[in-house]
Order: sequence, then C-alpha cells, then structure tokens
Amino acid sequence: MPKKYESFTREHLLFLRKKRVRNILVHVTQVGILILFLGIWELAAHLQWIDAFIMSCPSRIWLTLIELSNGGLLWKNAWVSTWETLVGFVIGTTLGYIAAVILWWNNFVKDVFEPYVVVLNSLPKIALGPIIIIWVGTGKMAIITMAVLISVVITTITLLNGFVSTDKDKILLLKSMGANRMQIFVKLVAPYNVPTLMACLKINVGMSWIGAIMGEYLASKEGLGYLLVYGSQVFRLDMVMTCTIVLCALAGIMYGLVAILEKIVVKGYR
Repeated sequence: MPKKYESFTREHLLFLRKKRVRNILVHVTQVGILILFLGIWELAAHLQWIDAFIMSCPSRIWLTLIELSNGGLLWKNAWVSTWETLVGFVIGTTLGYIAAVILWWNNFVKDVFEPYVVVLNSLPKIALGPIIIIWVGTGKMAIITMAVLISVVITTITLLNGFVSTDKDKILLLKSMGANRMQIFVKLVAPYNVPTLMACLKINVGMSWIGAIMGEYLASKEGLGYLLVYGSQVFRLDMVMTCTIVLCALAGIMYGLVAILEKIVVKGYR
C-alpha cells in the first residue's frame, strides 16, 4: 500500500478513536453530573438545608418507588399514561401528516387554512379542556383527544414547512419530464422530508406526553397525571416527585426509541 494511503488510514483511525473517546467522555460527564446533583440534593435534605417534606430527596423517593411498586399502583398507572400517550402520538402524527400533504397539494387550500392552523398552534390547548370533556366525556377518550390536539397542529406546521422548502429546481426538473403532482410527492417531496418527519416524531414525543398528562389532570381516575394530582392534594410530595421521575424516564425511553428509528430510517435514505 502506498505511503500516502497508509497515512490517510492512520489519520482516519485516529479521528475515529478521538470521536469514540469524546463520546465516552460526554456520557461519563452526563452521568457524573446526575450523580453529583442527586448527592447534593440528598446531603441538603440530610443537613436540613432544605425541607425534605416539601422538596423530598433521593432516599425518600426510592422508598416511595418501592412502596408504590410493591402494590402495583405505580406501574399500572404508568402503563395507562404510556398507552394514552402512544395512541395520541400515532393518531396526532398521522393526522398531521395527512393535513400537511393536503395543504401542500393545493395552494388555494393552503392559503385559506394556514392562518387558522397558526392560530390553533398559538391557542393554549388547556383552554379546550372543558369543551373536550363535554364533547367526548371523561376518561381515556378525553385524554387521547387532548394529546392528539397538541401534537397534530405542530406536526402539520413542521411538515408543511418541510414540504414547501423542498428543492424547487428538482421539482421543476420533474415537471419538465412530465411528472404529475402525485409522482412529485412520492418520488421527491416525501423522501426529501424523511429527516423532517423523524425530527417531528421526536418533537411529538414531548407533545404527546404533555397532552396526556394535561388530560389526566382534567378528567381521569388513573394514570401518572392522576397520581400527581392526588399526591399534591394529600401533601404526599414524595409521591409527586416519584411520579415525576418515572414520567421523565418513560418520556426519555420513548424519545430514545424514536432516535434509534431516526438513525435507521435516515441512514437508509442517504
């Protein structure tokens, strides 16, 4: 092998090694910051710098986690919230994608309805809570509806912006070759916006969880949102903090799965 290629190979291997070391360092630092935060929190409660009854602490949260887990209360309600979030996530993303396609497909429809979509996006969805309860009743249907309303609008706006920003020169090239609207969408616009769709899925993870928990605040007798409200009403702040941490963990897992899906899908389009 010529020397110039050997030098290139060594430099490439050195670059990969530095990148690997950096990634390890980032993860170690992240874990270290978390451990340090938990340690300071526990120490502050132990030394009574903070009121452990109000602020709780890691040891109390751990004991509460064991207590709620042994009775099955925590995981039953966690599953309810997860299921509601997943249903709202799928429906909201699907409806948002369809709405974005319709608005992109017809410029007249887009010009007419785009201002309404923007207004709906700026509207606090919690204000629609009483209306939703009256329309669909209490329980899971109201919660899923809230999750859908929060995710569908942001999906529509994000994907529509992606569709509109598709390379105009490539669209003109396809039109010059006689491609119709459907062919342009299938062959160019949809594949071009796969990264946009994946980014939108990552956003919708948080939006769907927000919608589900907001819905459980308003009308539910089960779920993590219900436990949060119940814990605050009876001043069981340890329960509130435990449910919050479990909620963060579930949202993080869901986000991680979407991130893995993004790597697989986007890699296939390169």
